[in-house]
Amino acid sequence: MGKSGMGEVLINLSVVFSQPTGISNYATNLIPYLKFLQPTLLAAEDYPDFNCYSIPNNLTPAQGTKGHFSRLWWTQFQLPKIYQNLKSQLLFSPLPEAPLYSRCRYIVTVHDVIPLRFPKRFSPLIPYHRYYIPEVLKQAEHIIANSLTTARDITDFFQIKANKITPIPLAYNANLFQANNFQANNFQHPNHSDKSHQEHNSQYFIYIGRQDPHKNVHRLIGAFAGLANKKDYQLWIVGSTDKRYTPRLQALATELGVGGQVKFLNYVSASELPTIINQAIALVFPSLWEGFGFPVLEAMACGTPVITSNISSLPEVAGDAAILIDPYNQDEITAAMQTLASDRQLRSRLSQQGLEQASKFTWEKTGKATAEILSRFV
Repeated sequence: MGKSGMGEVLINLSVVFSQPTGISNYATNLIPYLKFLQPTLLAAEDYPDFNCYSIPNNLTPAQGTKGHFSRLWWTQFQLPKIYQNLKSQLLFSPLPEAPLYSRCRYIVTVHDVIPLRFPKRFSPLIPYHRYYIPEVLKQAEHIIANSLTTARDITDFFQIKANKITPIPLAYNANLFQANNFQANNFQHPNHSDKSHQEHNSQYFIYIGRQDPHKNVHRLIGAFAGLANKKDYQLWIVGSTDKRYTPRLQALATELGVGGQVKFLNYVSASELPTIINQAIALVFPSLWEGFGFPVLEAMACGTPVITSNISSLPEVAGDAAILIDPYNQDEITAAMQTLASDRQLRSRLSQQGLEQASKFTWEKTGKATAEILSRFV
């Protein structure tokens, strides 16, 4: 393992902020396992036990597109100076951003190429995905991908040789996502109910994630509306409401006659999430593409049955422990929900298999595999 002095390895935490998204979570969970490299963290807040180099705190997704562009400017023009001043040997960035055409040697992590697979018209980020990221990947010493699927996508979309990419799966917070109702007493949500004896009117399916079109929430609502005894159930949609998509989805639910049963819960904090997951009949996650798929892993870790897509990285995460459906086939999603709602034995089997599958993913594994790659390049 490479030994390292002050500032030899820089870890770029400019994207990390307090309402953690996937990338923020990934970065903060990784850091403890990179400690033996004695890295310097480029961070807006202090991390005890680490060398930290203070950077501006307005470079994160919390500042929206403005934060994104500020971060790119900082990455391109300030980061190389810091790298040189600290006599660094290697920069690690938990997302595919790094200074181009500079002397910085760097390794980046790629989480997905969804914006190229499902381009949004008029997005200010199209040039970022089409021109900036490919150049970052070309100039990288090495690339980490969060799944085999993402590794293949990097090769297909950017013509990067497979031997320059190492797939390292992600993990989940095992202290938080567990199979029990440990917080049920102090968390009262509308229609709160105990998993073992759910009342008819409070049984619910759950979806967790954003509401962008590729997340397929419109087909999920359609599938829910197709349930034979839908009056007995609810569908809870957890994730920040989005003025571009939420009103349309709410209108769709109303139009299909399930407006009262489809609940949009907005952002739910990580500490409250396990309770909601634990008491759901199942997580239904029919996304059209995922780089990894945290919600599937978190639901399995809670022992909650999962229905998810048979494409992209979702089968890698779910293994044999979920019902895999064709996400483009609404009837297939309905049939899977119908089956799970009525088959207690199947629920119990999937619950058990899910716990076993989830236990294969730990931050320790992810962290050690990442540390091994970094130390190879120091």
